[in-house]
Amino acid sequence: MEDALPEQMRTAATALLTALDEPARARAAHRFDDESARRWLEYRPRPRPGACLADLDRSGRKAAHRLLATALSPPAYAQAMAIVALEEVLDRAEGWRRGRHSGDYWVAVFGDPARDEAWSWRLEGHHLSVTMTVVADQVSPAPIFFGANPATVRHAGHPVSRPLGVEEDLGHALLDALGPAGRAAAIIADEAPGDIVSATRPRVDGPLEPLGVPAERLGASGRALLDQLVAVYLDRLPPELATREARRLDAGPLHFAWAGPTAPGQRHYYRIQGDDLLIEYDNTSADGNHAHTVLRRPTGDFGTDLLTTHHTHTPH
Repeated sequence: MEDALPEQMRTAATALLTALDEPARARAAHRFDDESARRWLEYRPRPRPGACLADLDRSGRKAAHRLLATALSPPAYAQAMAIVALEEVLDRAEGWRRGRHSGDYWVAVFGDPARDEAWSWRLEGHHLSVTMTVVADQVSPAPIFFGANPATVRHAGHPVSRPLGVEEDLGHALLDALGPAGRAAAIIADEAPGDIVSATRPRVDGPLEPLGVPAERLGASGRALLDQLVAVYLDRLPPELATREARRLDAGPLHFAWAGPTAPGQRHYYRIQGDDLLIEYDNTSADGNHAHTVLRRPTGDFGTDLLTTHHTHTPH
């Protein structure tokens, strides 16, 4: 039975292109074989391929949001919208100097979703990048980047906004649960790297060596927390896709690694690696209040695995 999700994405992407006027459609629509534009991940405020949501009319913007919603679970969609709203908060904190705005997000479609077996789409801007590749009746869901600056906004000691708080808190809880020997194995450096290791590269340099402590050495409570943490990232996806990705990971080993101080509020980093899985989290600004997270599939990013299988079994 064909998965409903690819058809939902095809319908939403086709509706988006139909909703755009000709100039916006020309900016949004790209060839699927335009590798430099399609294999793209950029979470900084930089020029990027696509049509800017700020330049679209209401129907175009809503069509872009409906497409994004096909790729994310309801909680993850709420996270994404909180991240978008933080652009206005950050612009105010910077004295309005850089002109950041919540419309500075861009949508691009690669190939023809109505006709092509293989096509993809991306919605991206500062601290948000979601790429989905559709091949026949399957979806490849990576990379997905969520960031937040400020990571936490507080009033009277209580958080007002903290879109990536669960990702941070569960990481600390897992580290605390390891005990002295487990923490010694998990901590790979006293200082955190300046950013996520995979950065904005279209391919994860690899193979990236698994570092830290293997899951089988975590003990029952540590393994349960690791599973919860992995689920937080997979649950960014729609339930049927999250379930498929979780099954794919069941047979392979996982490693958990930490870099930097262990106390909250300081510069820190963690990563989880498995067979074709890379999860990274960093909070490495000077005040520990600027977070990046990414879910990648080093051999499957941008649909590489699905496309390889497709080309092997389908004459071209």
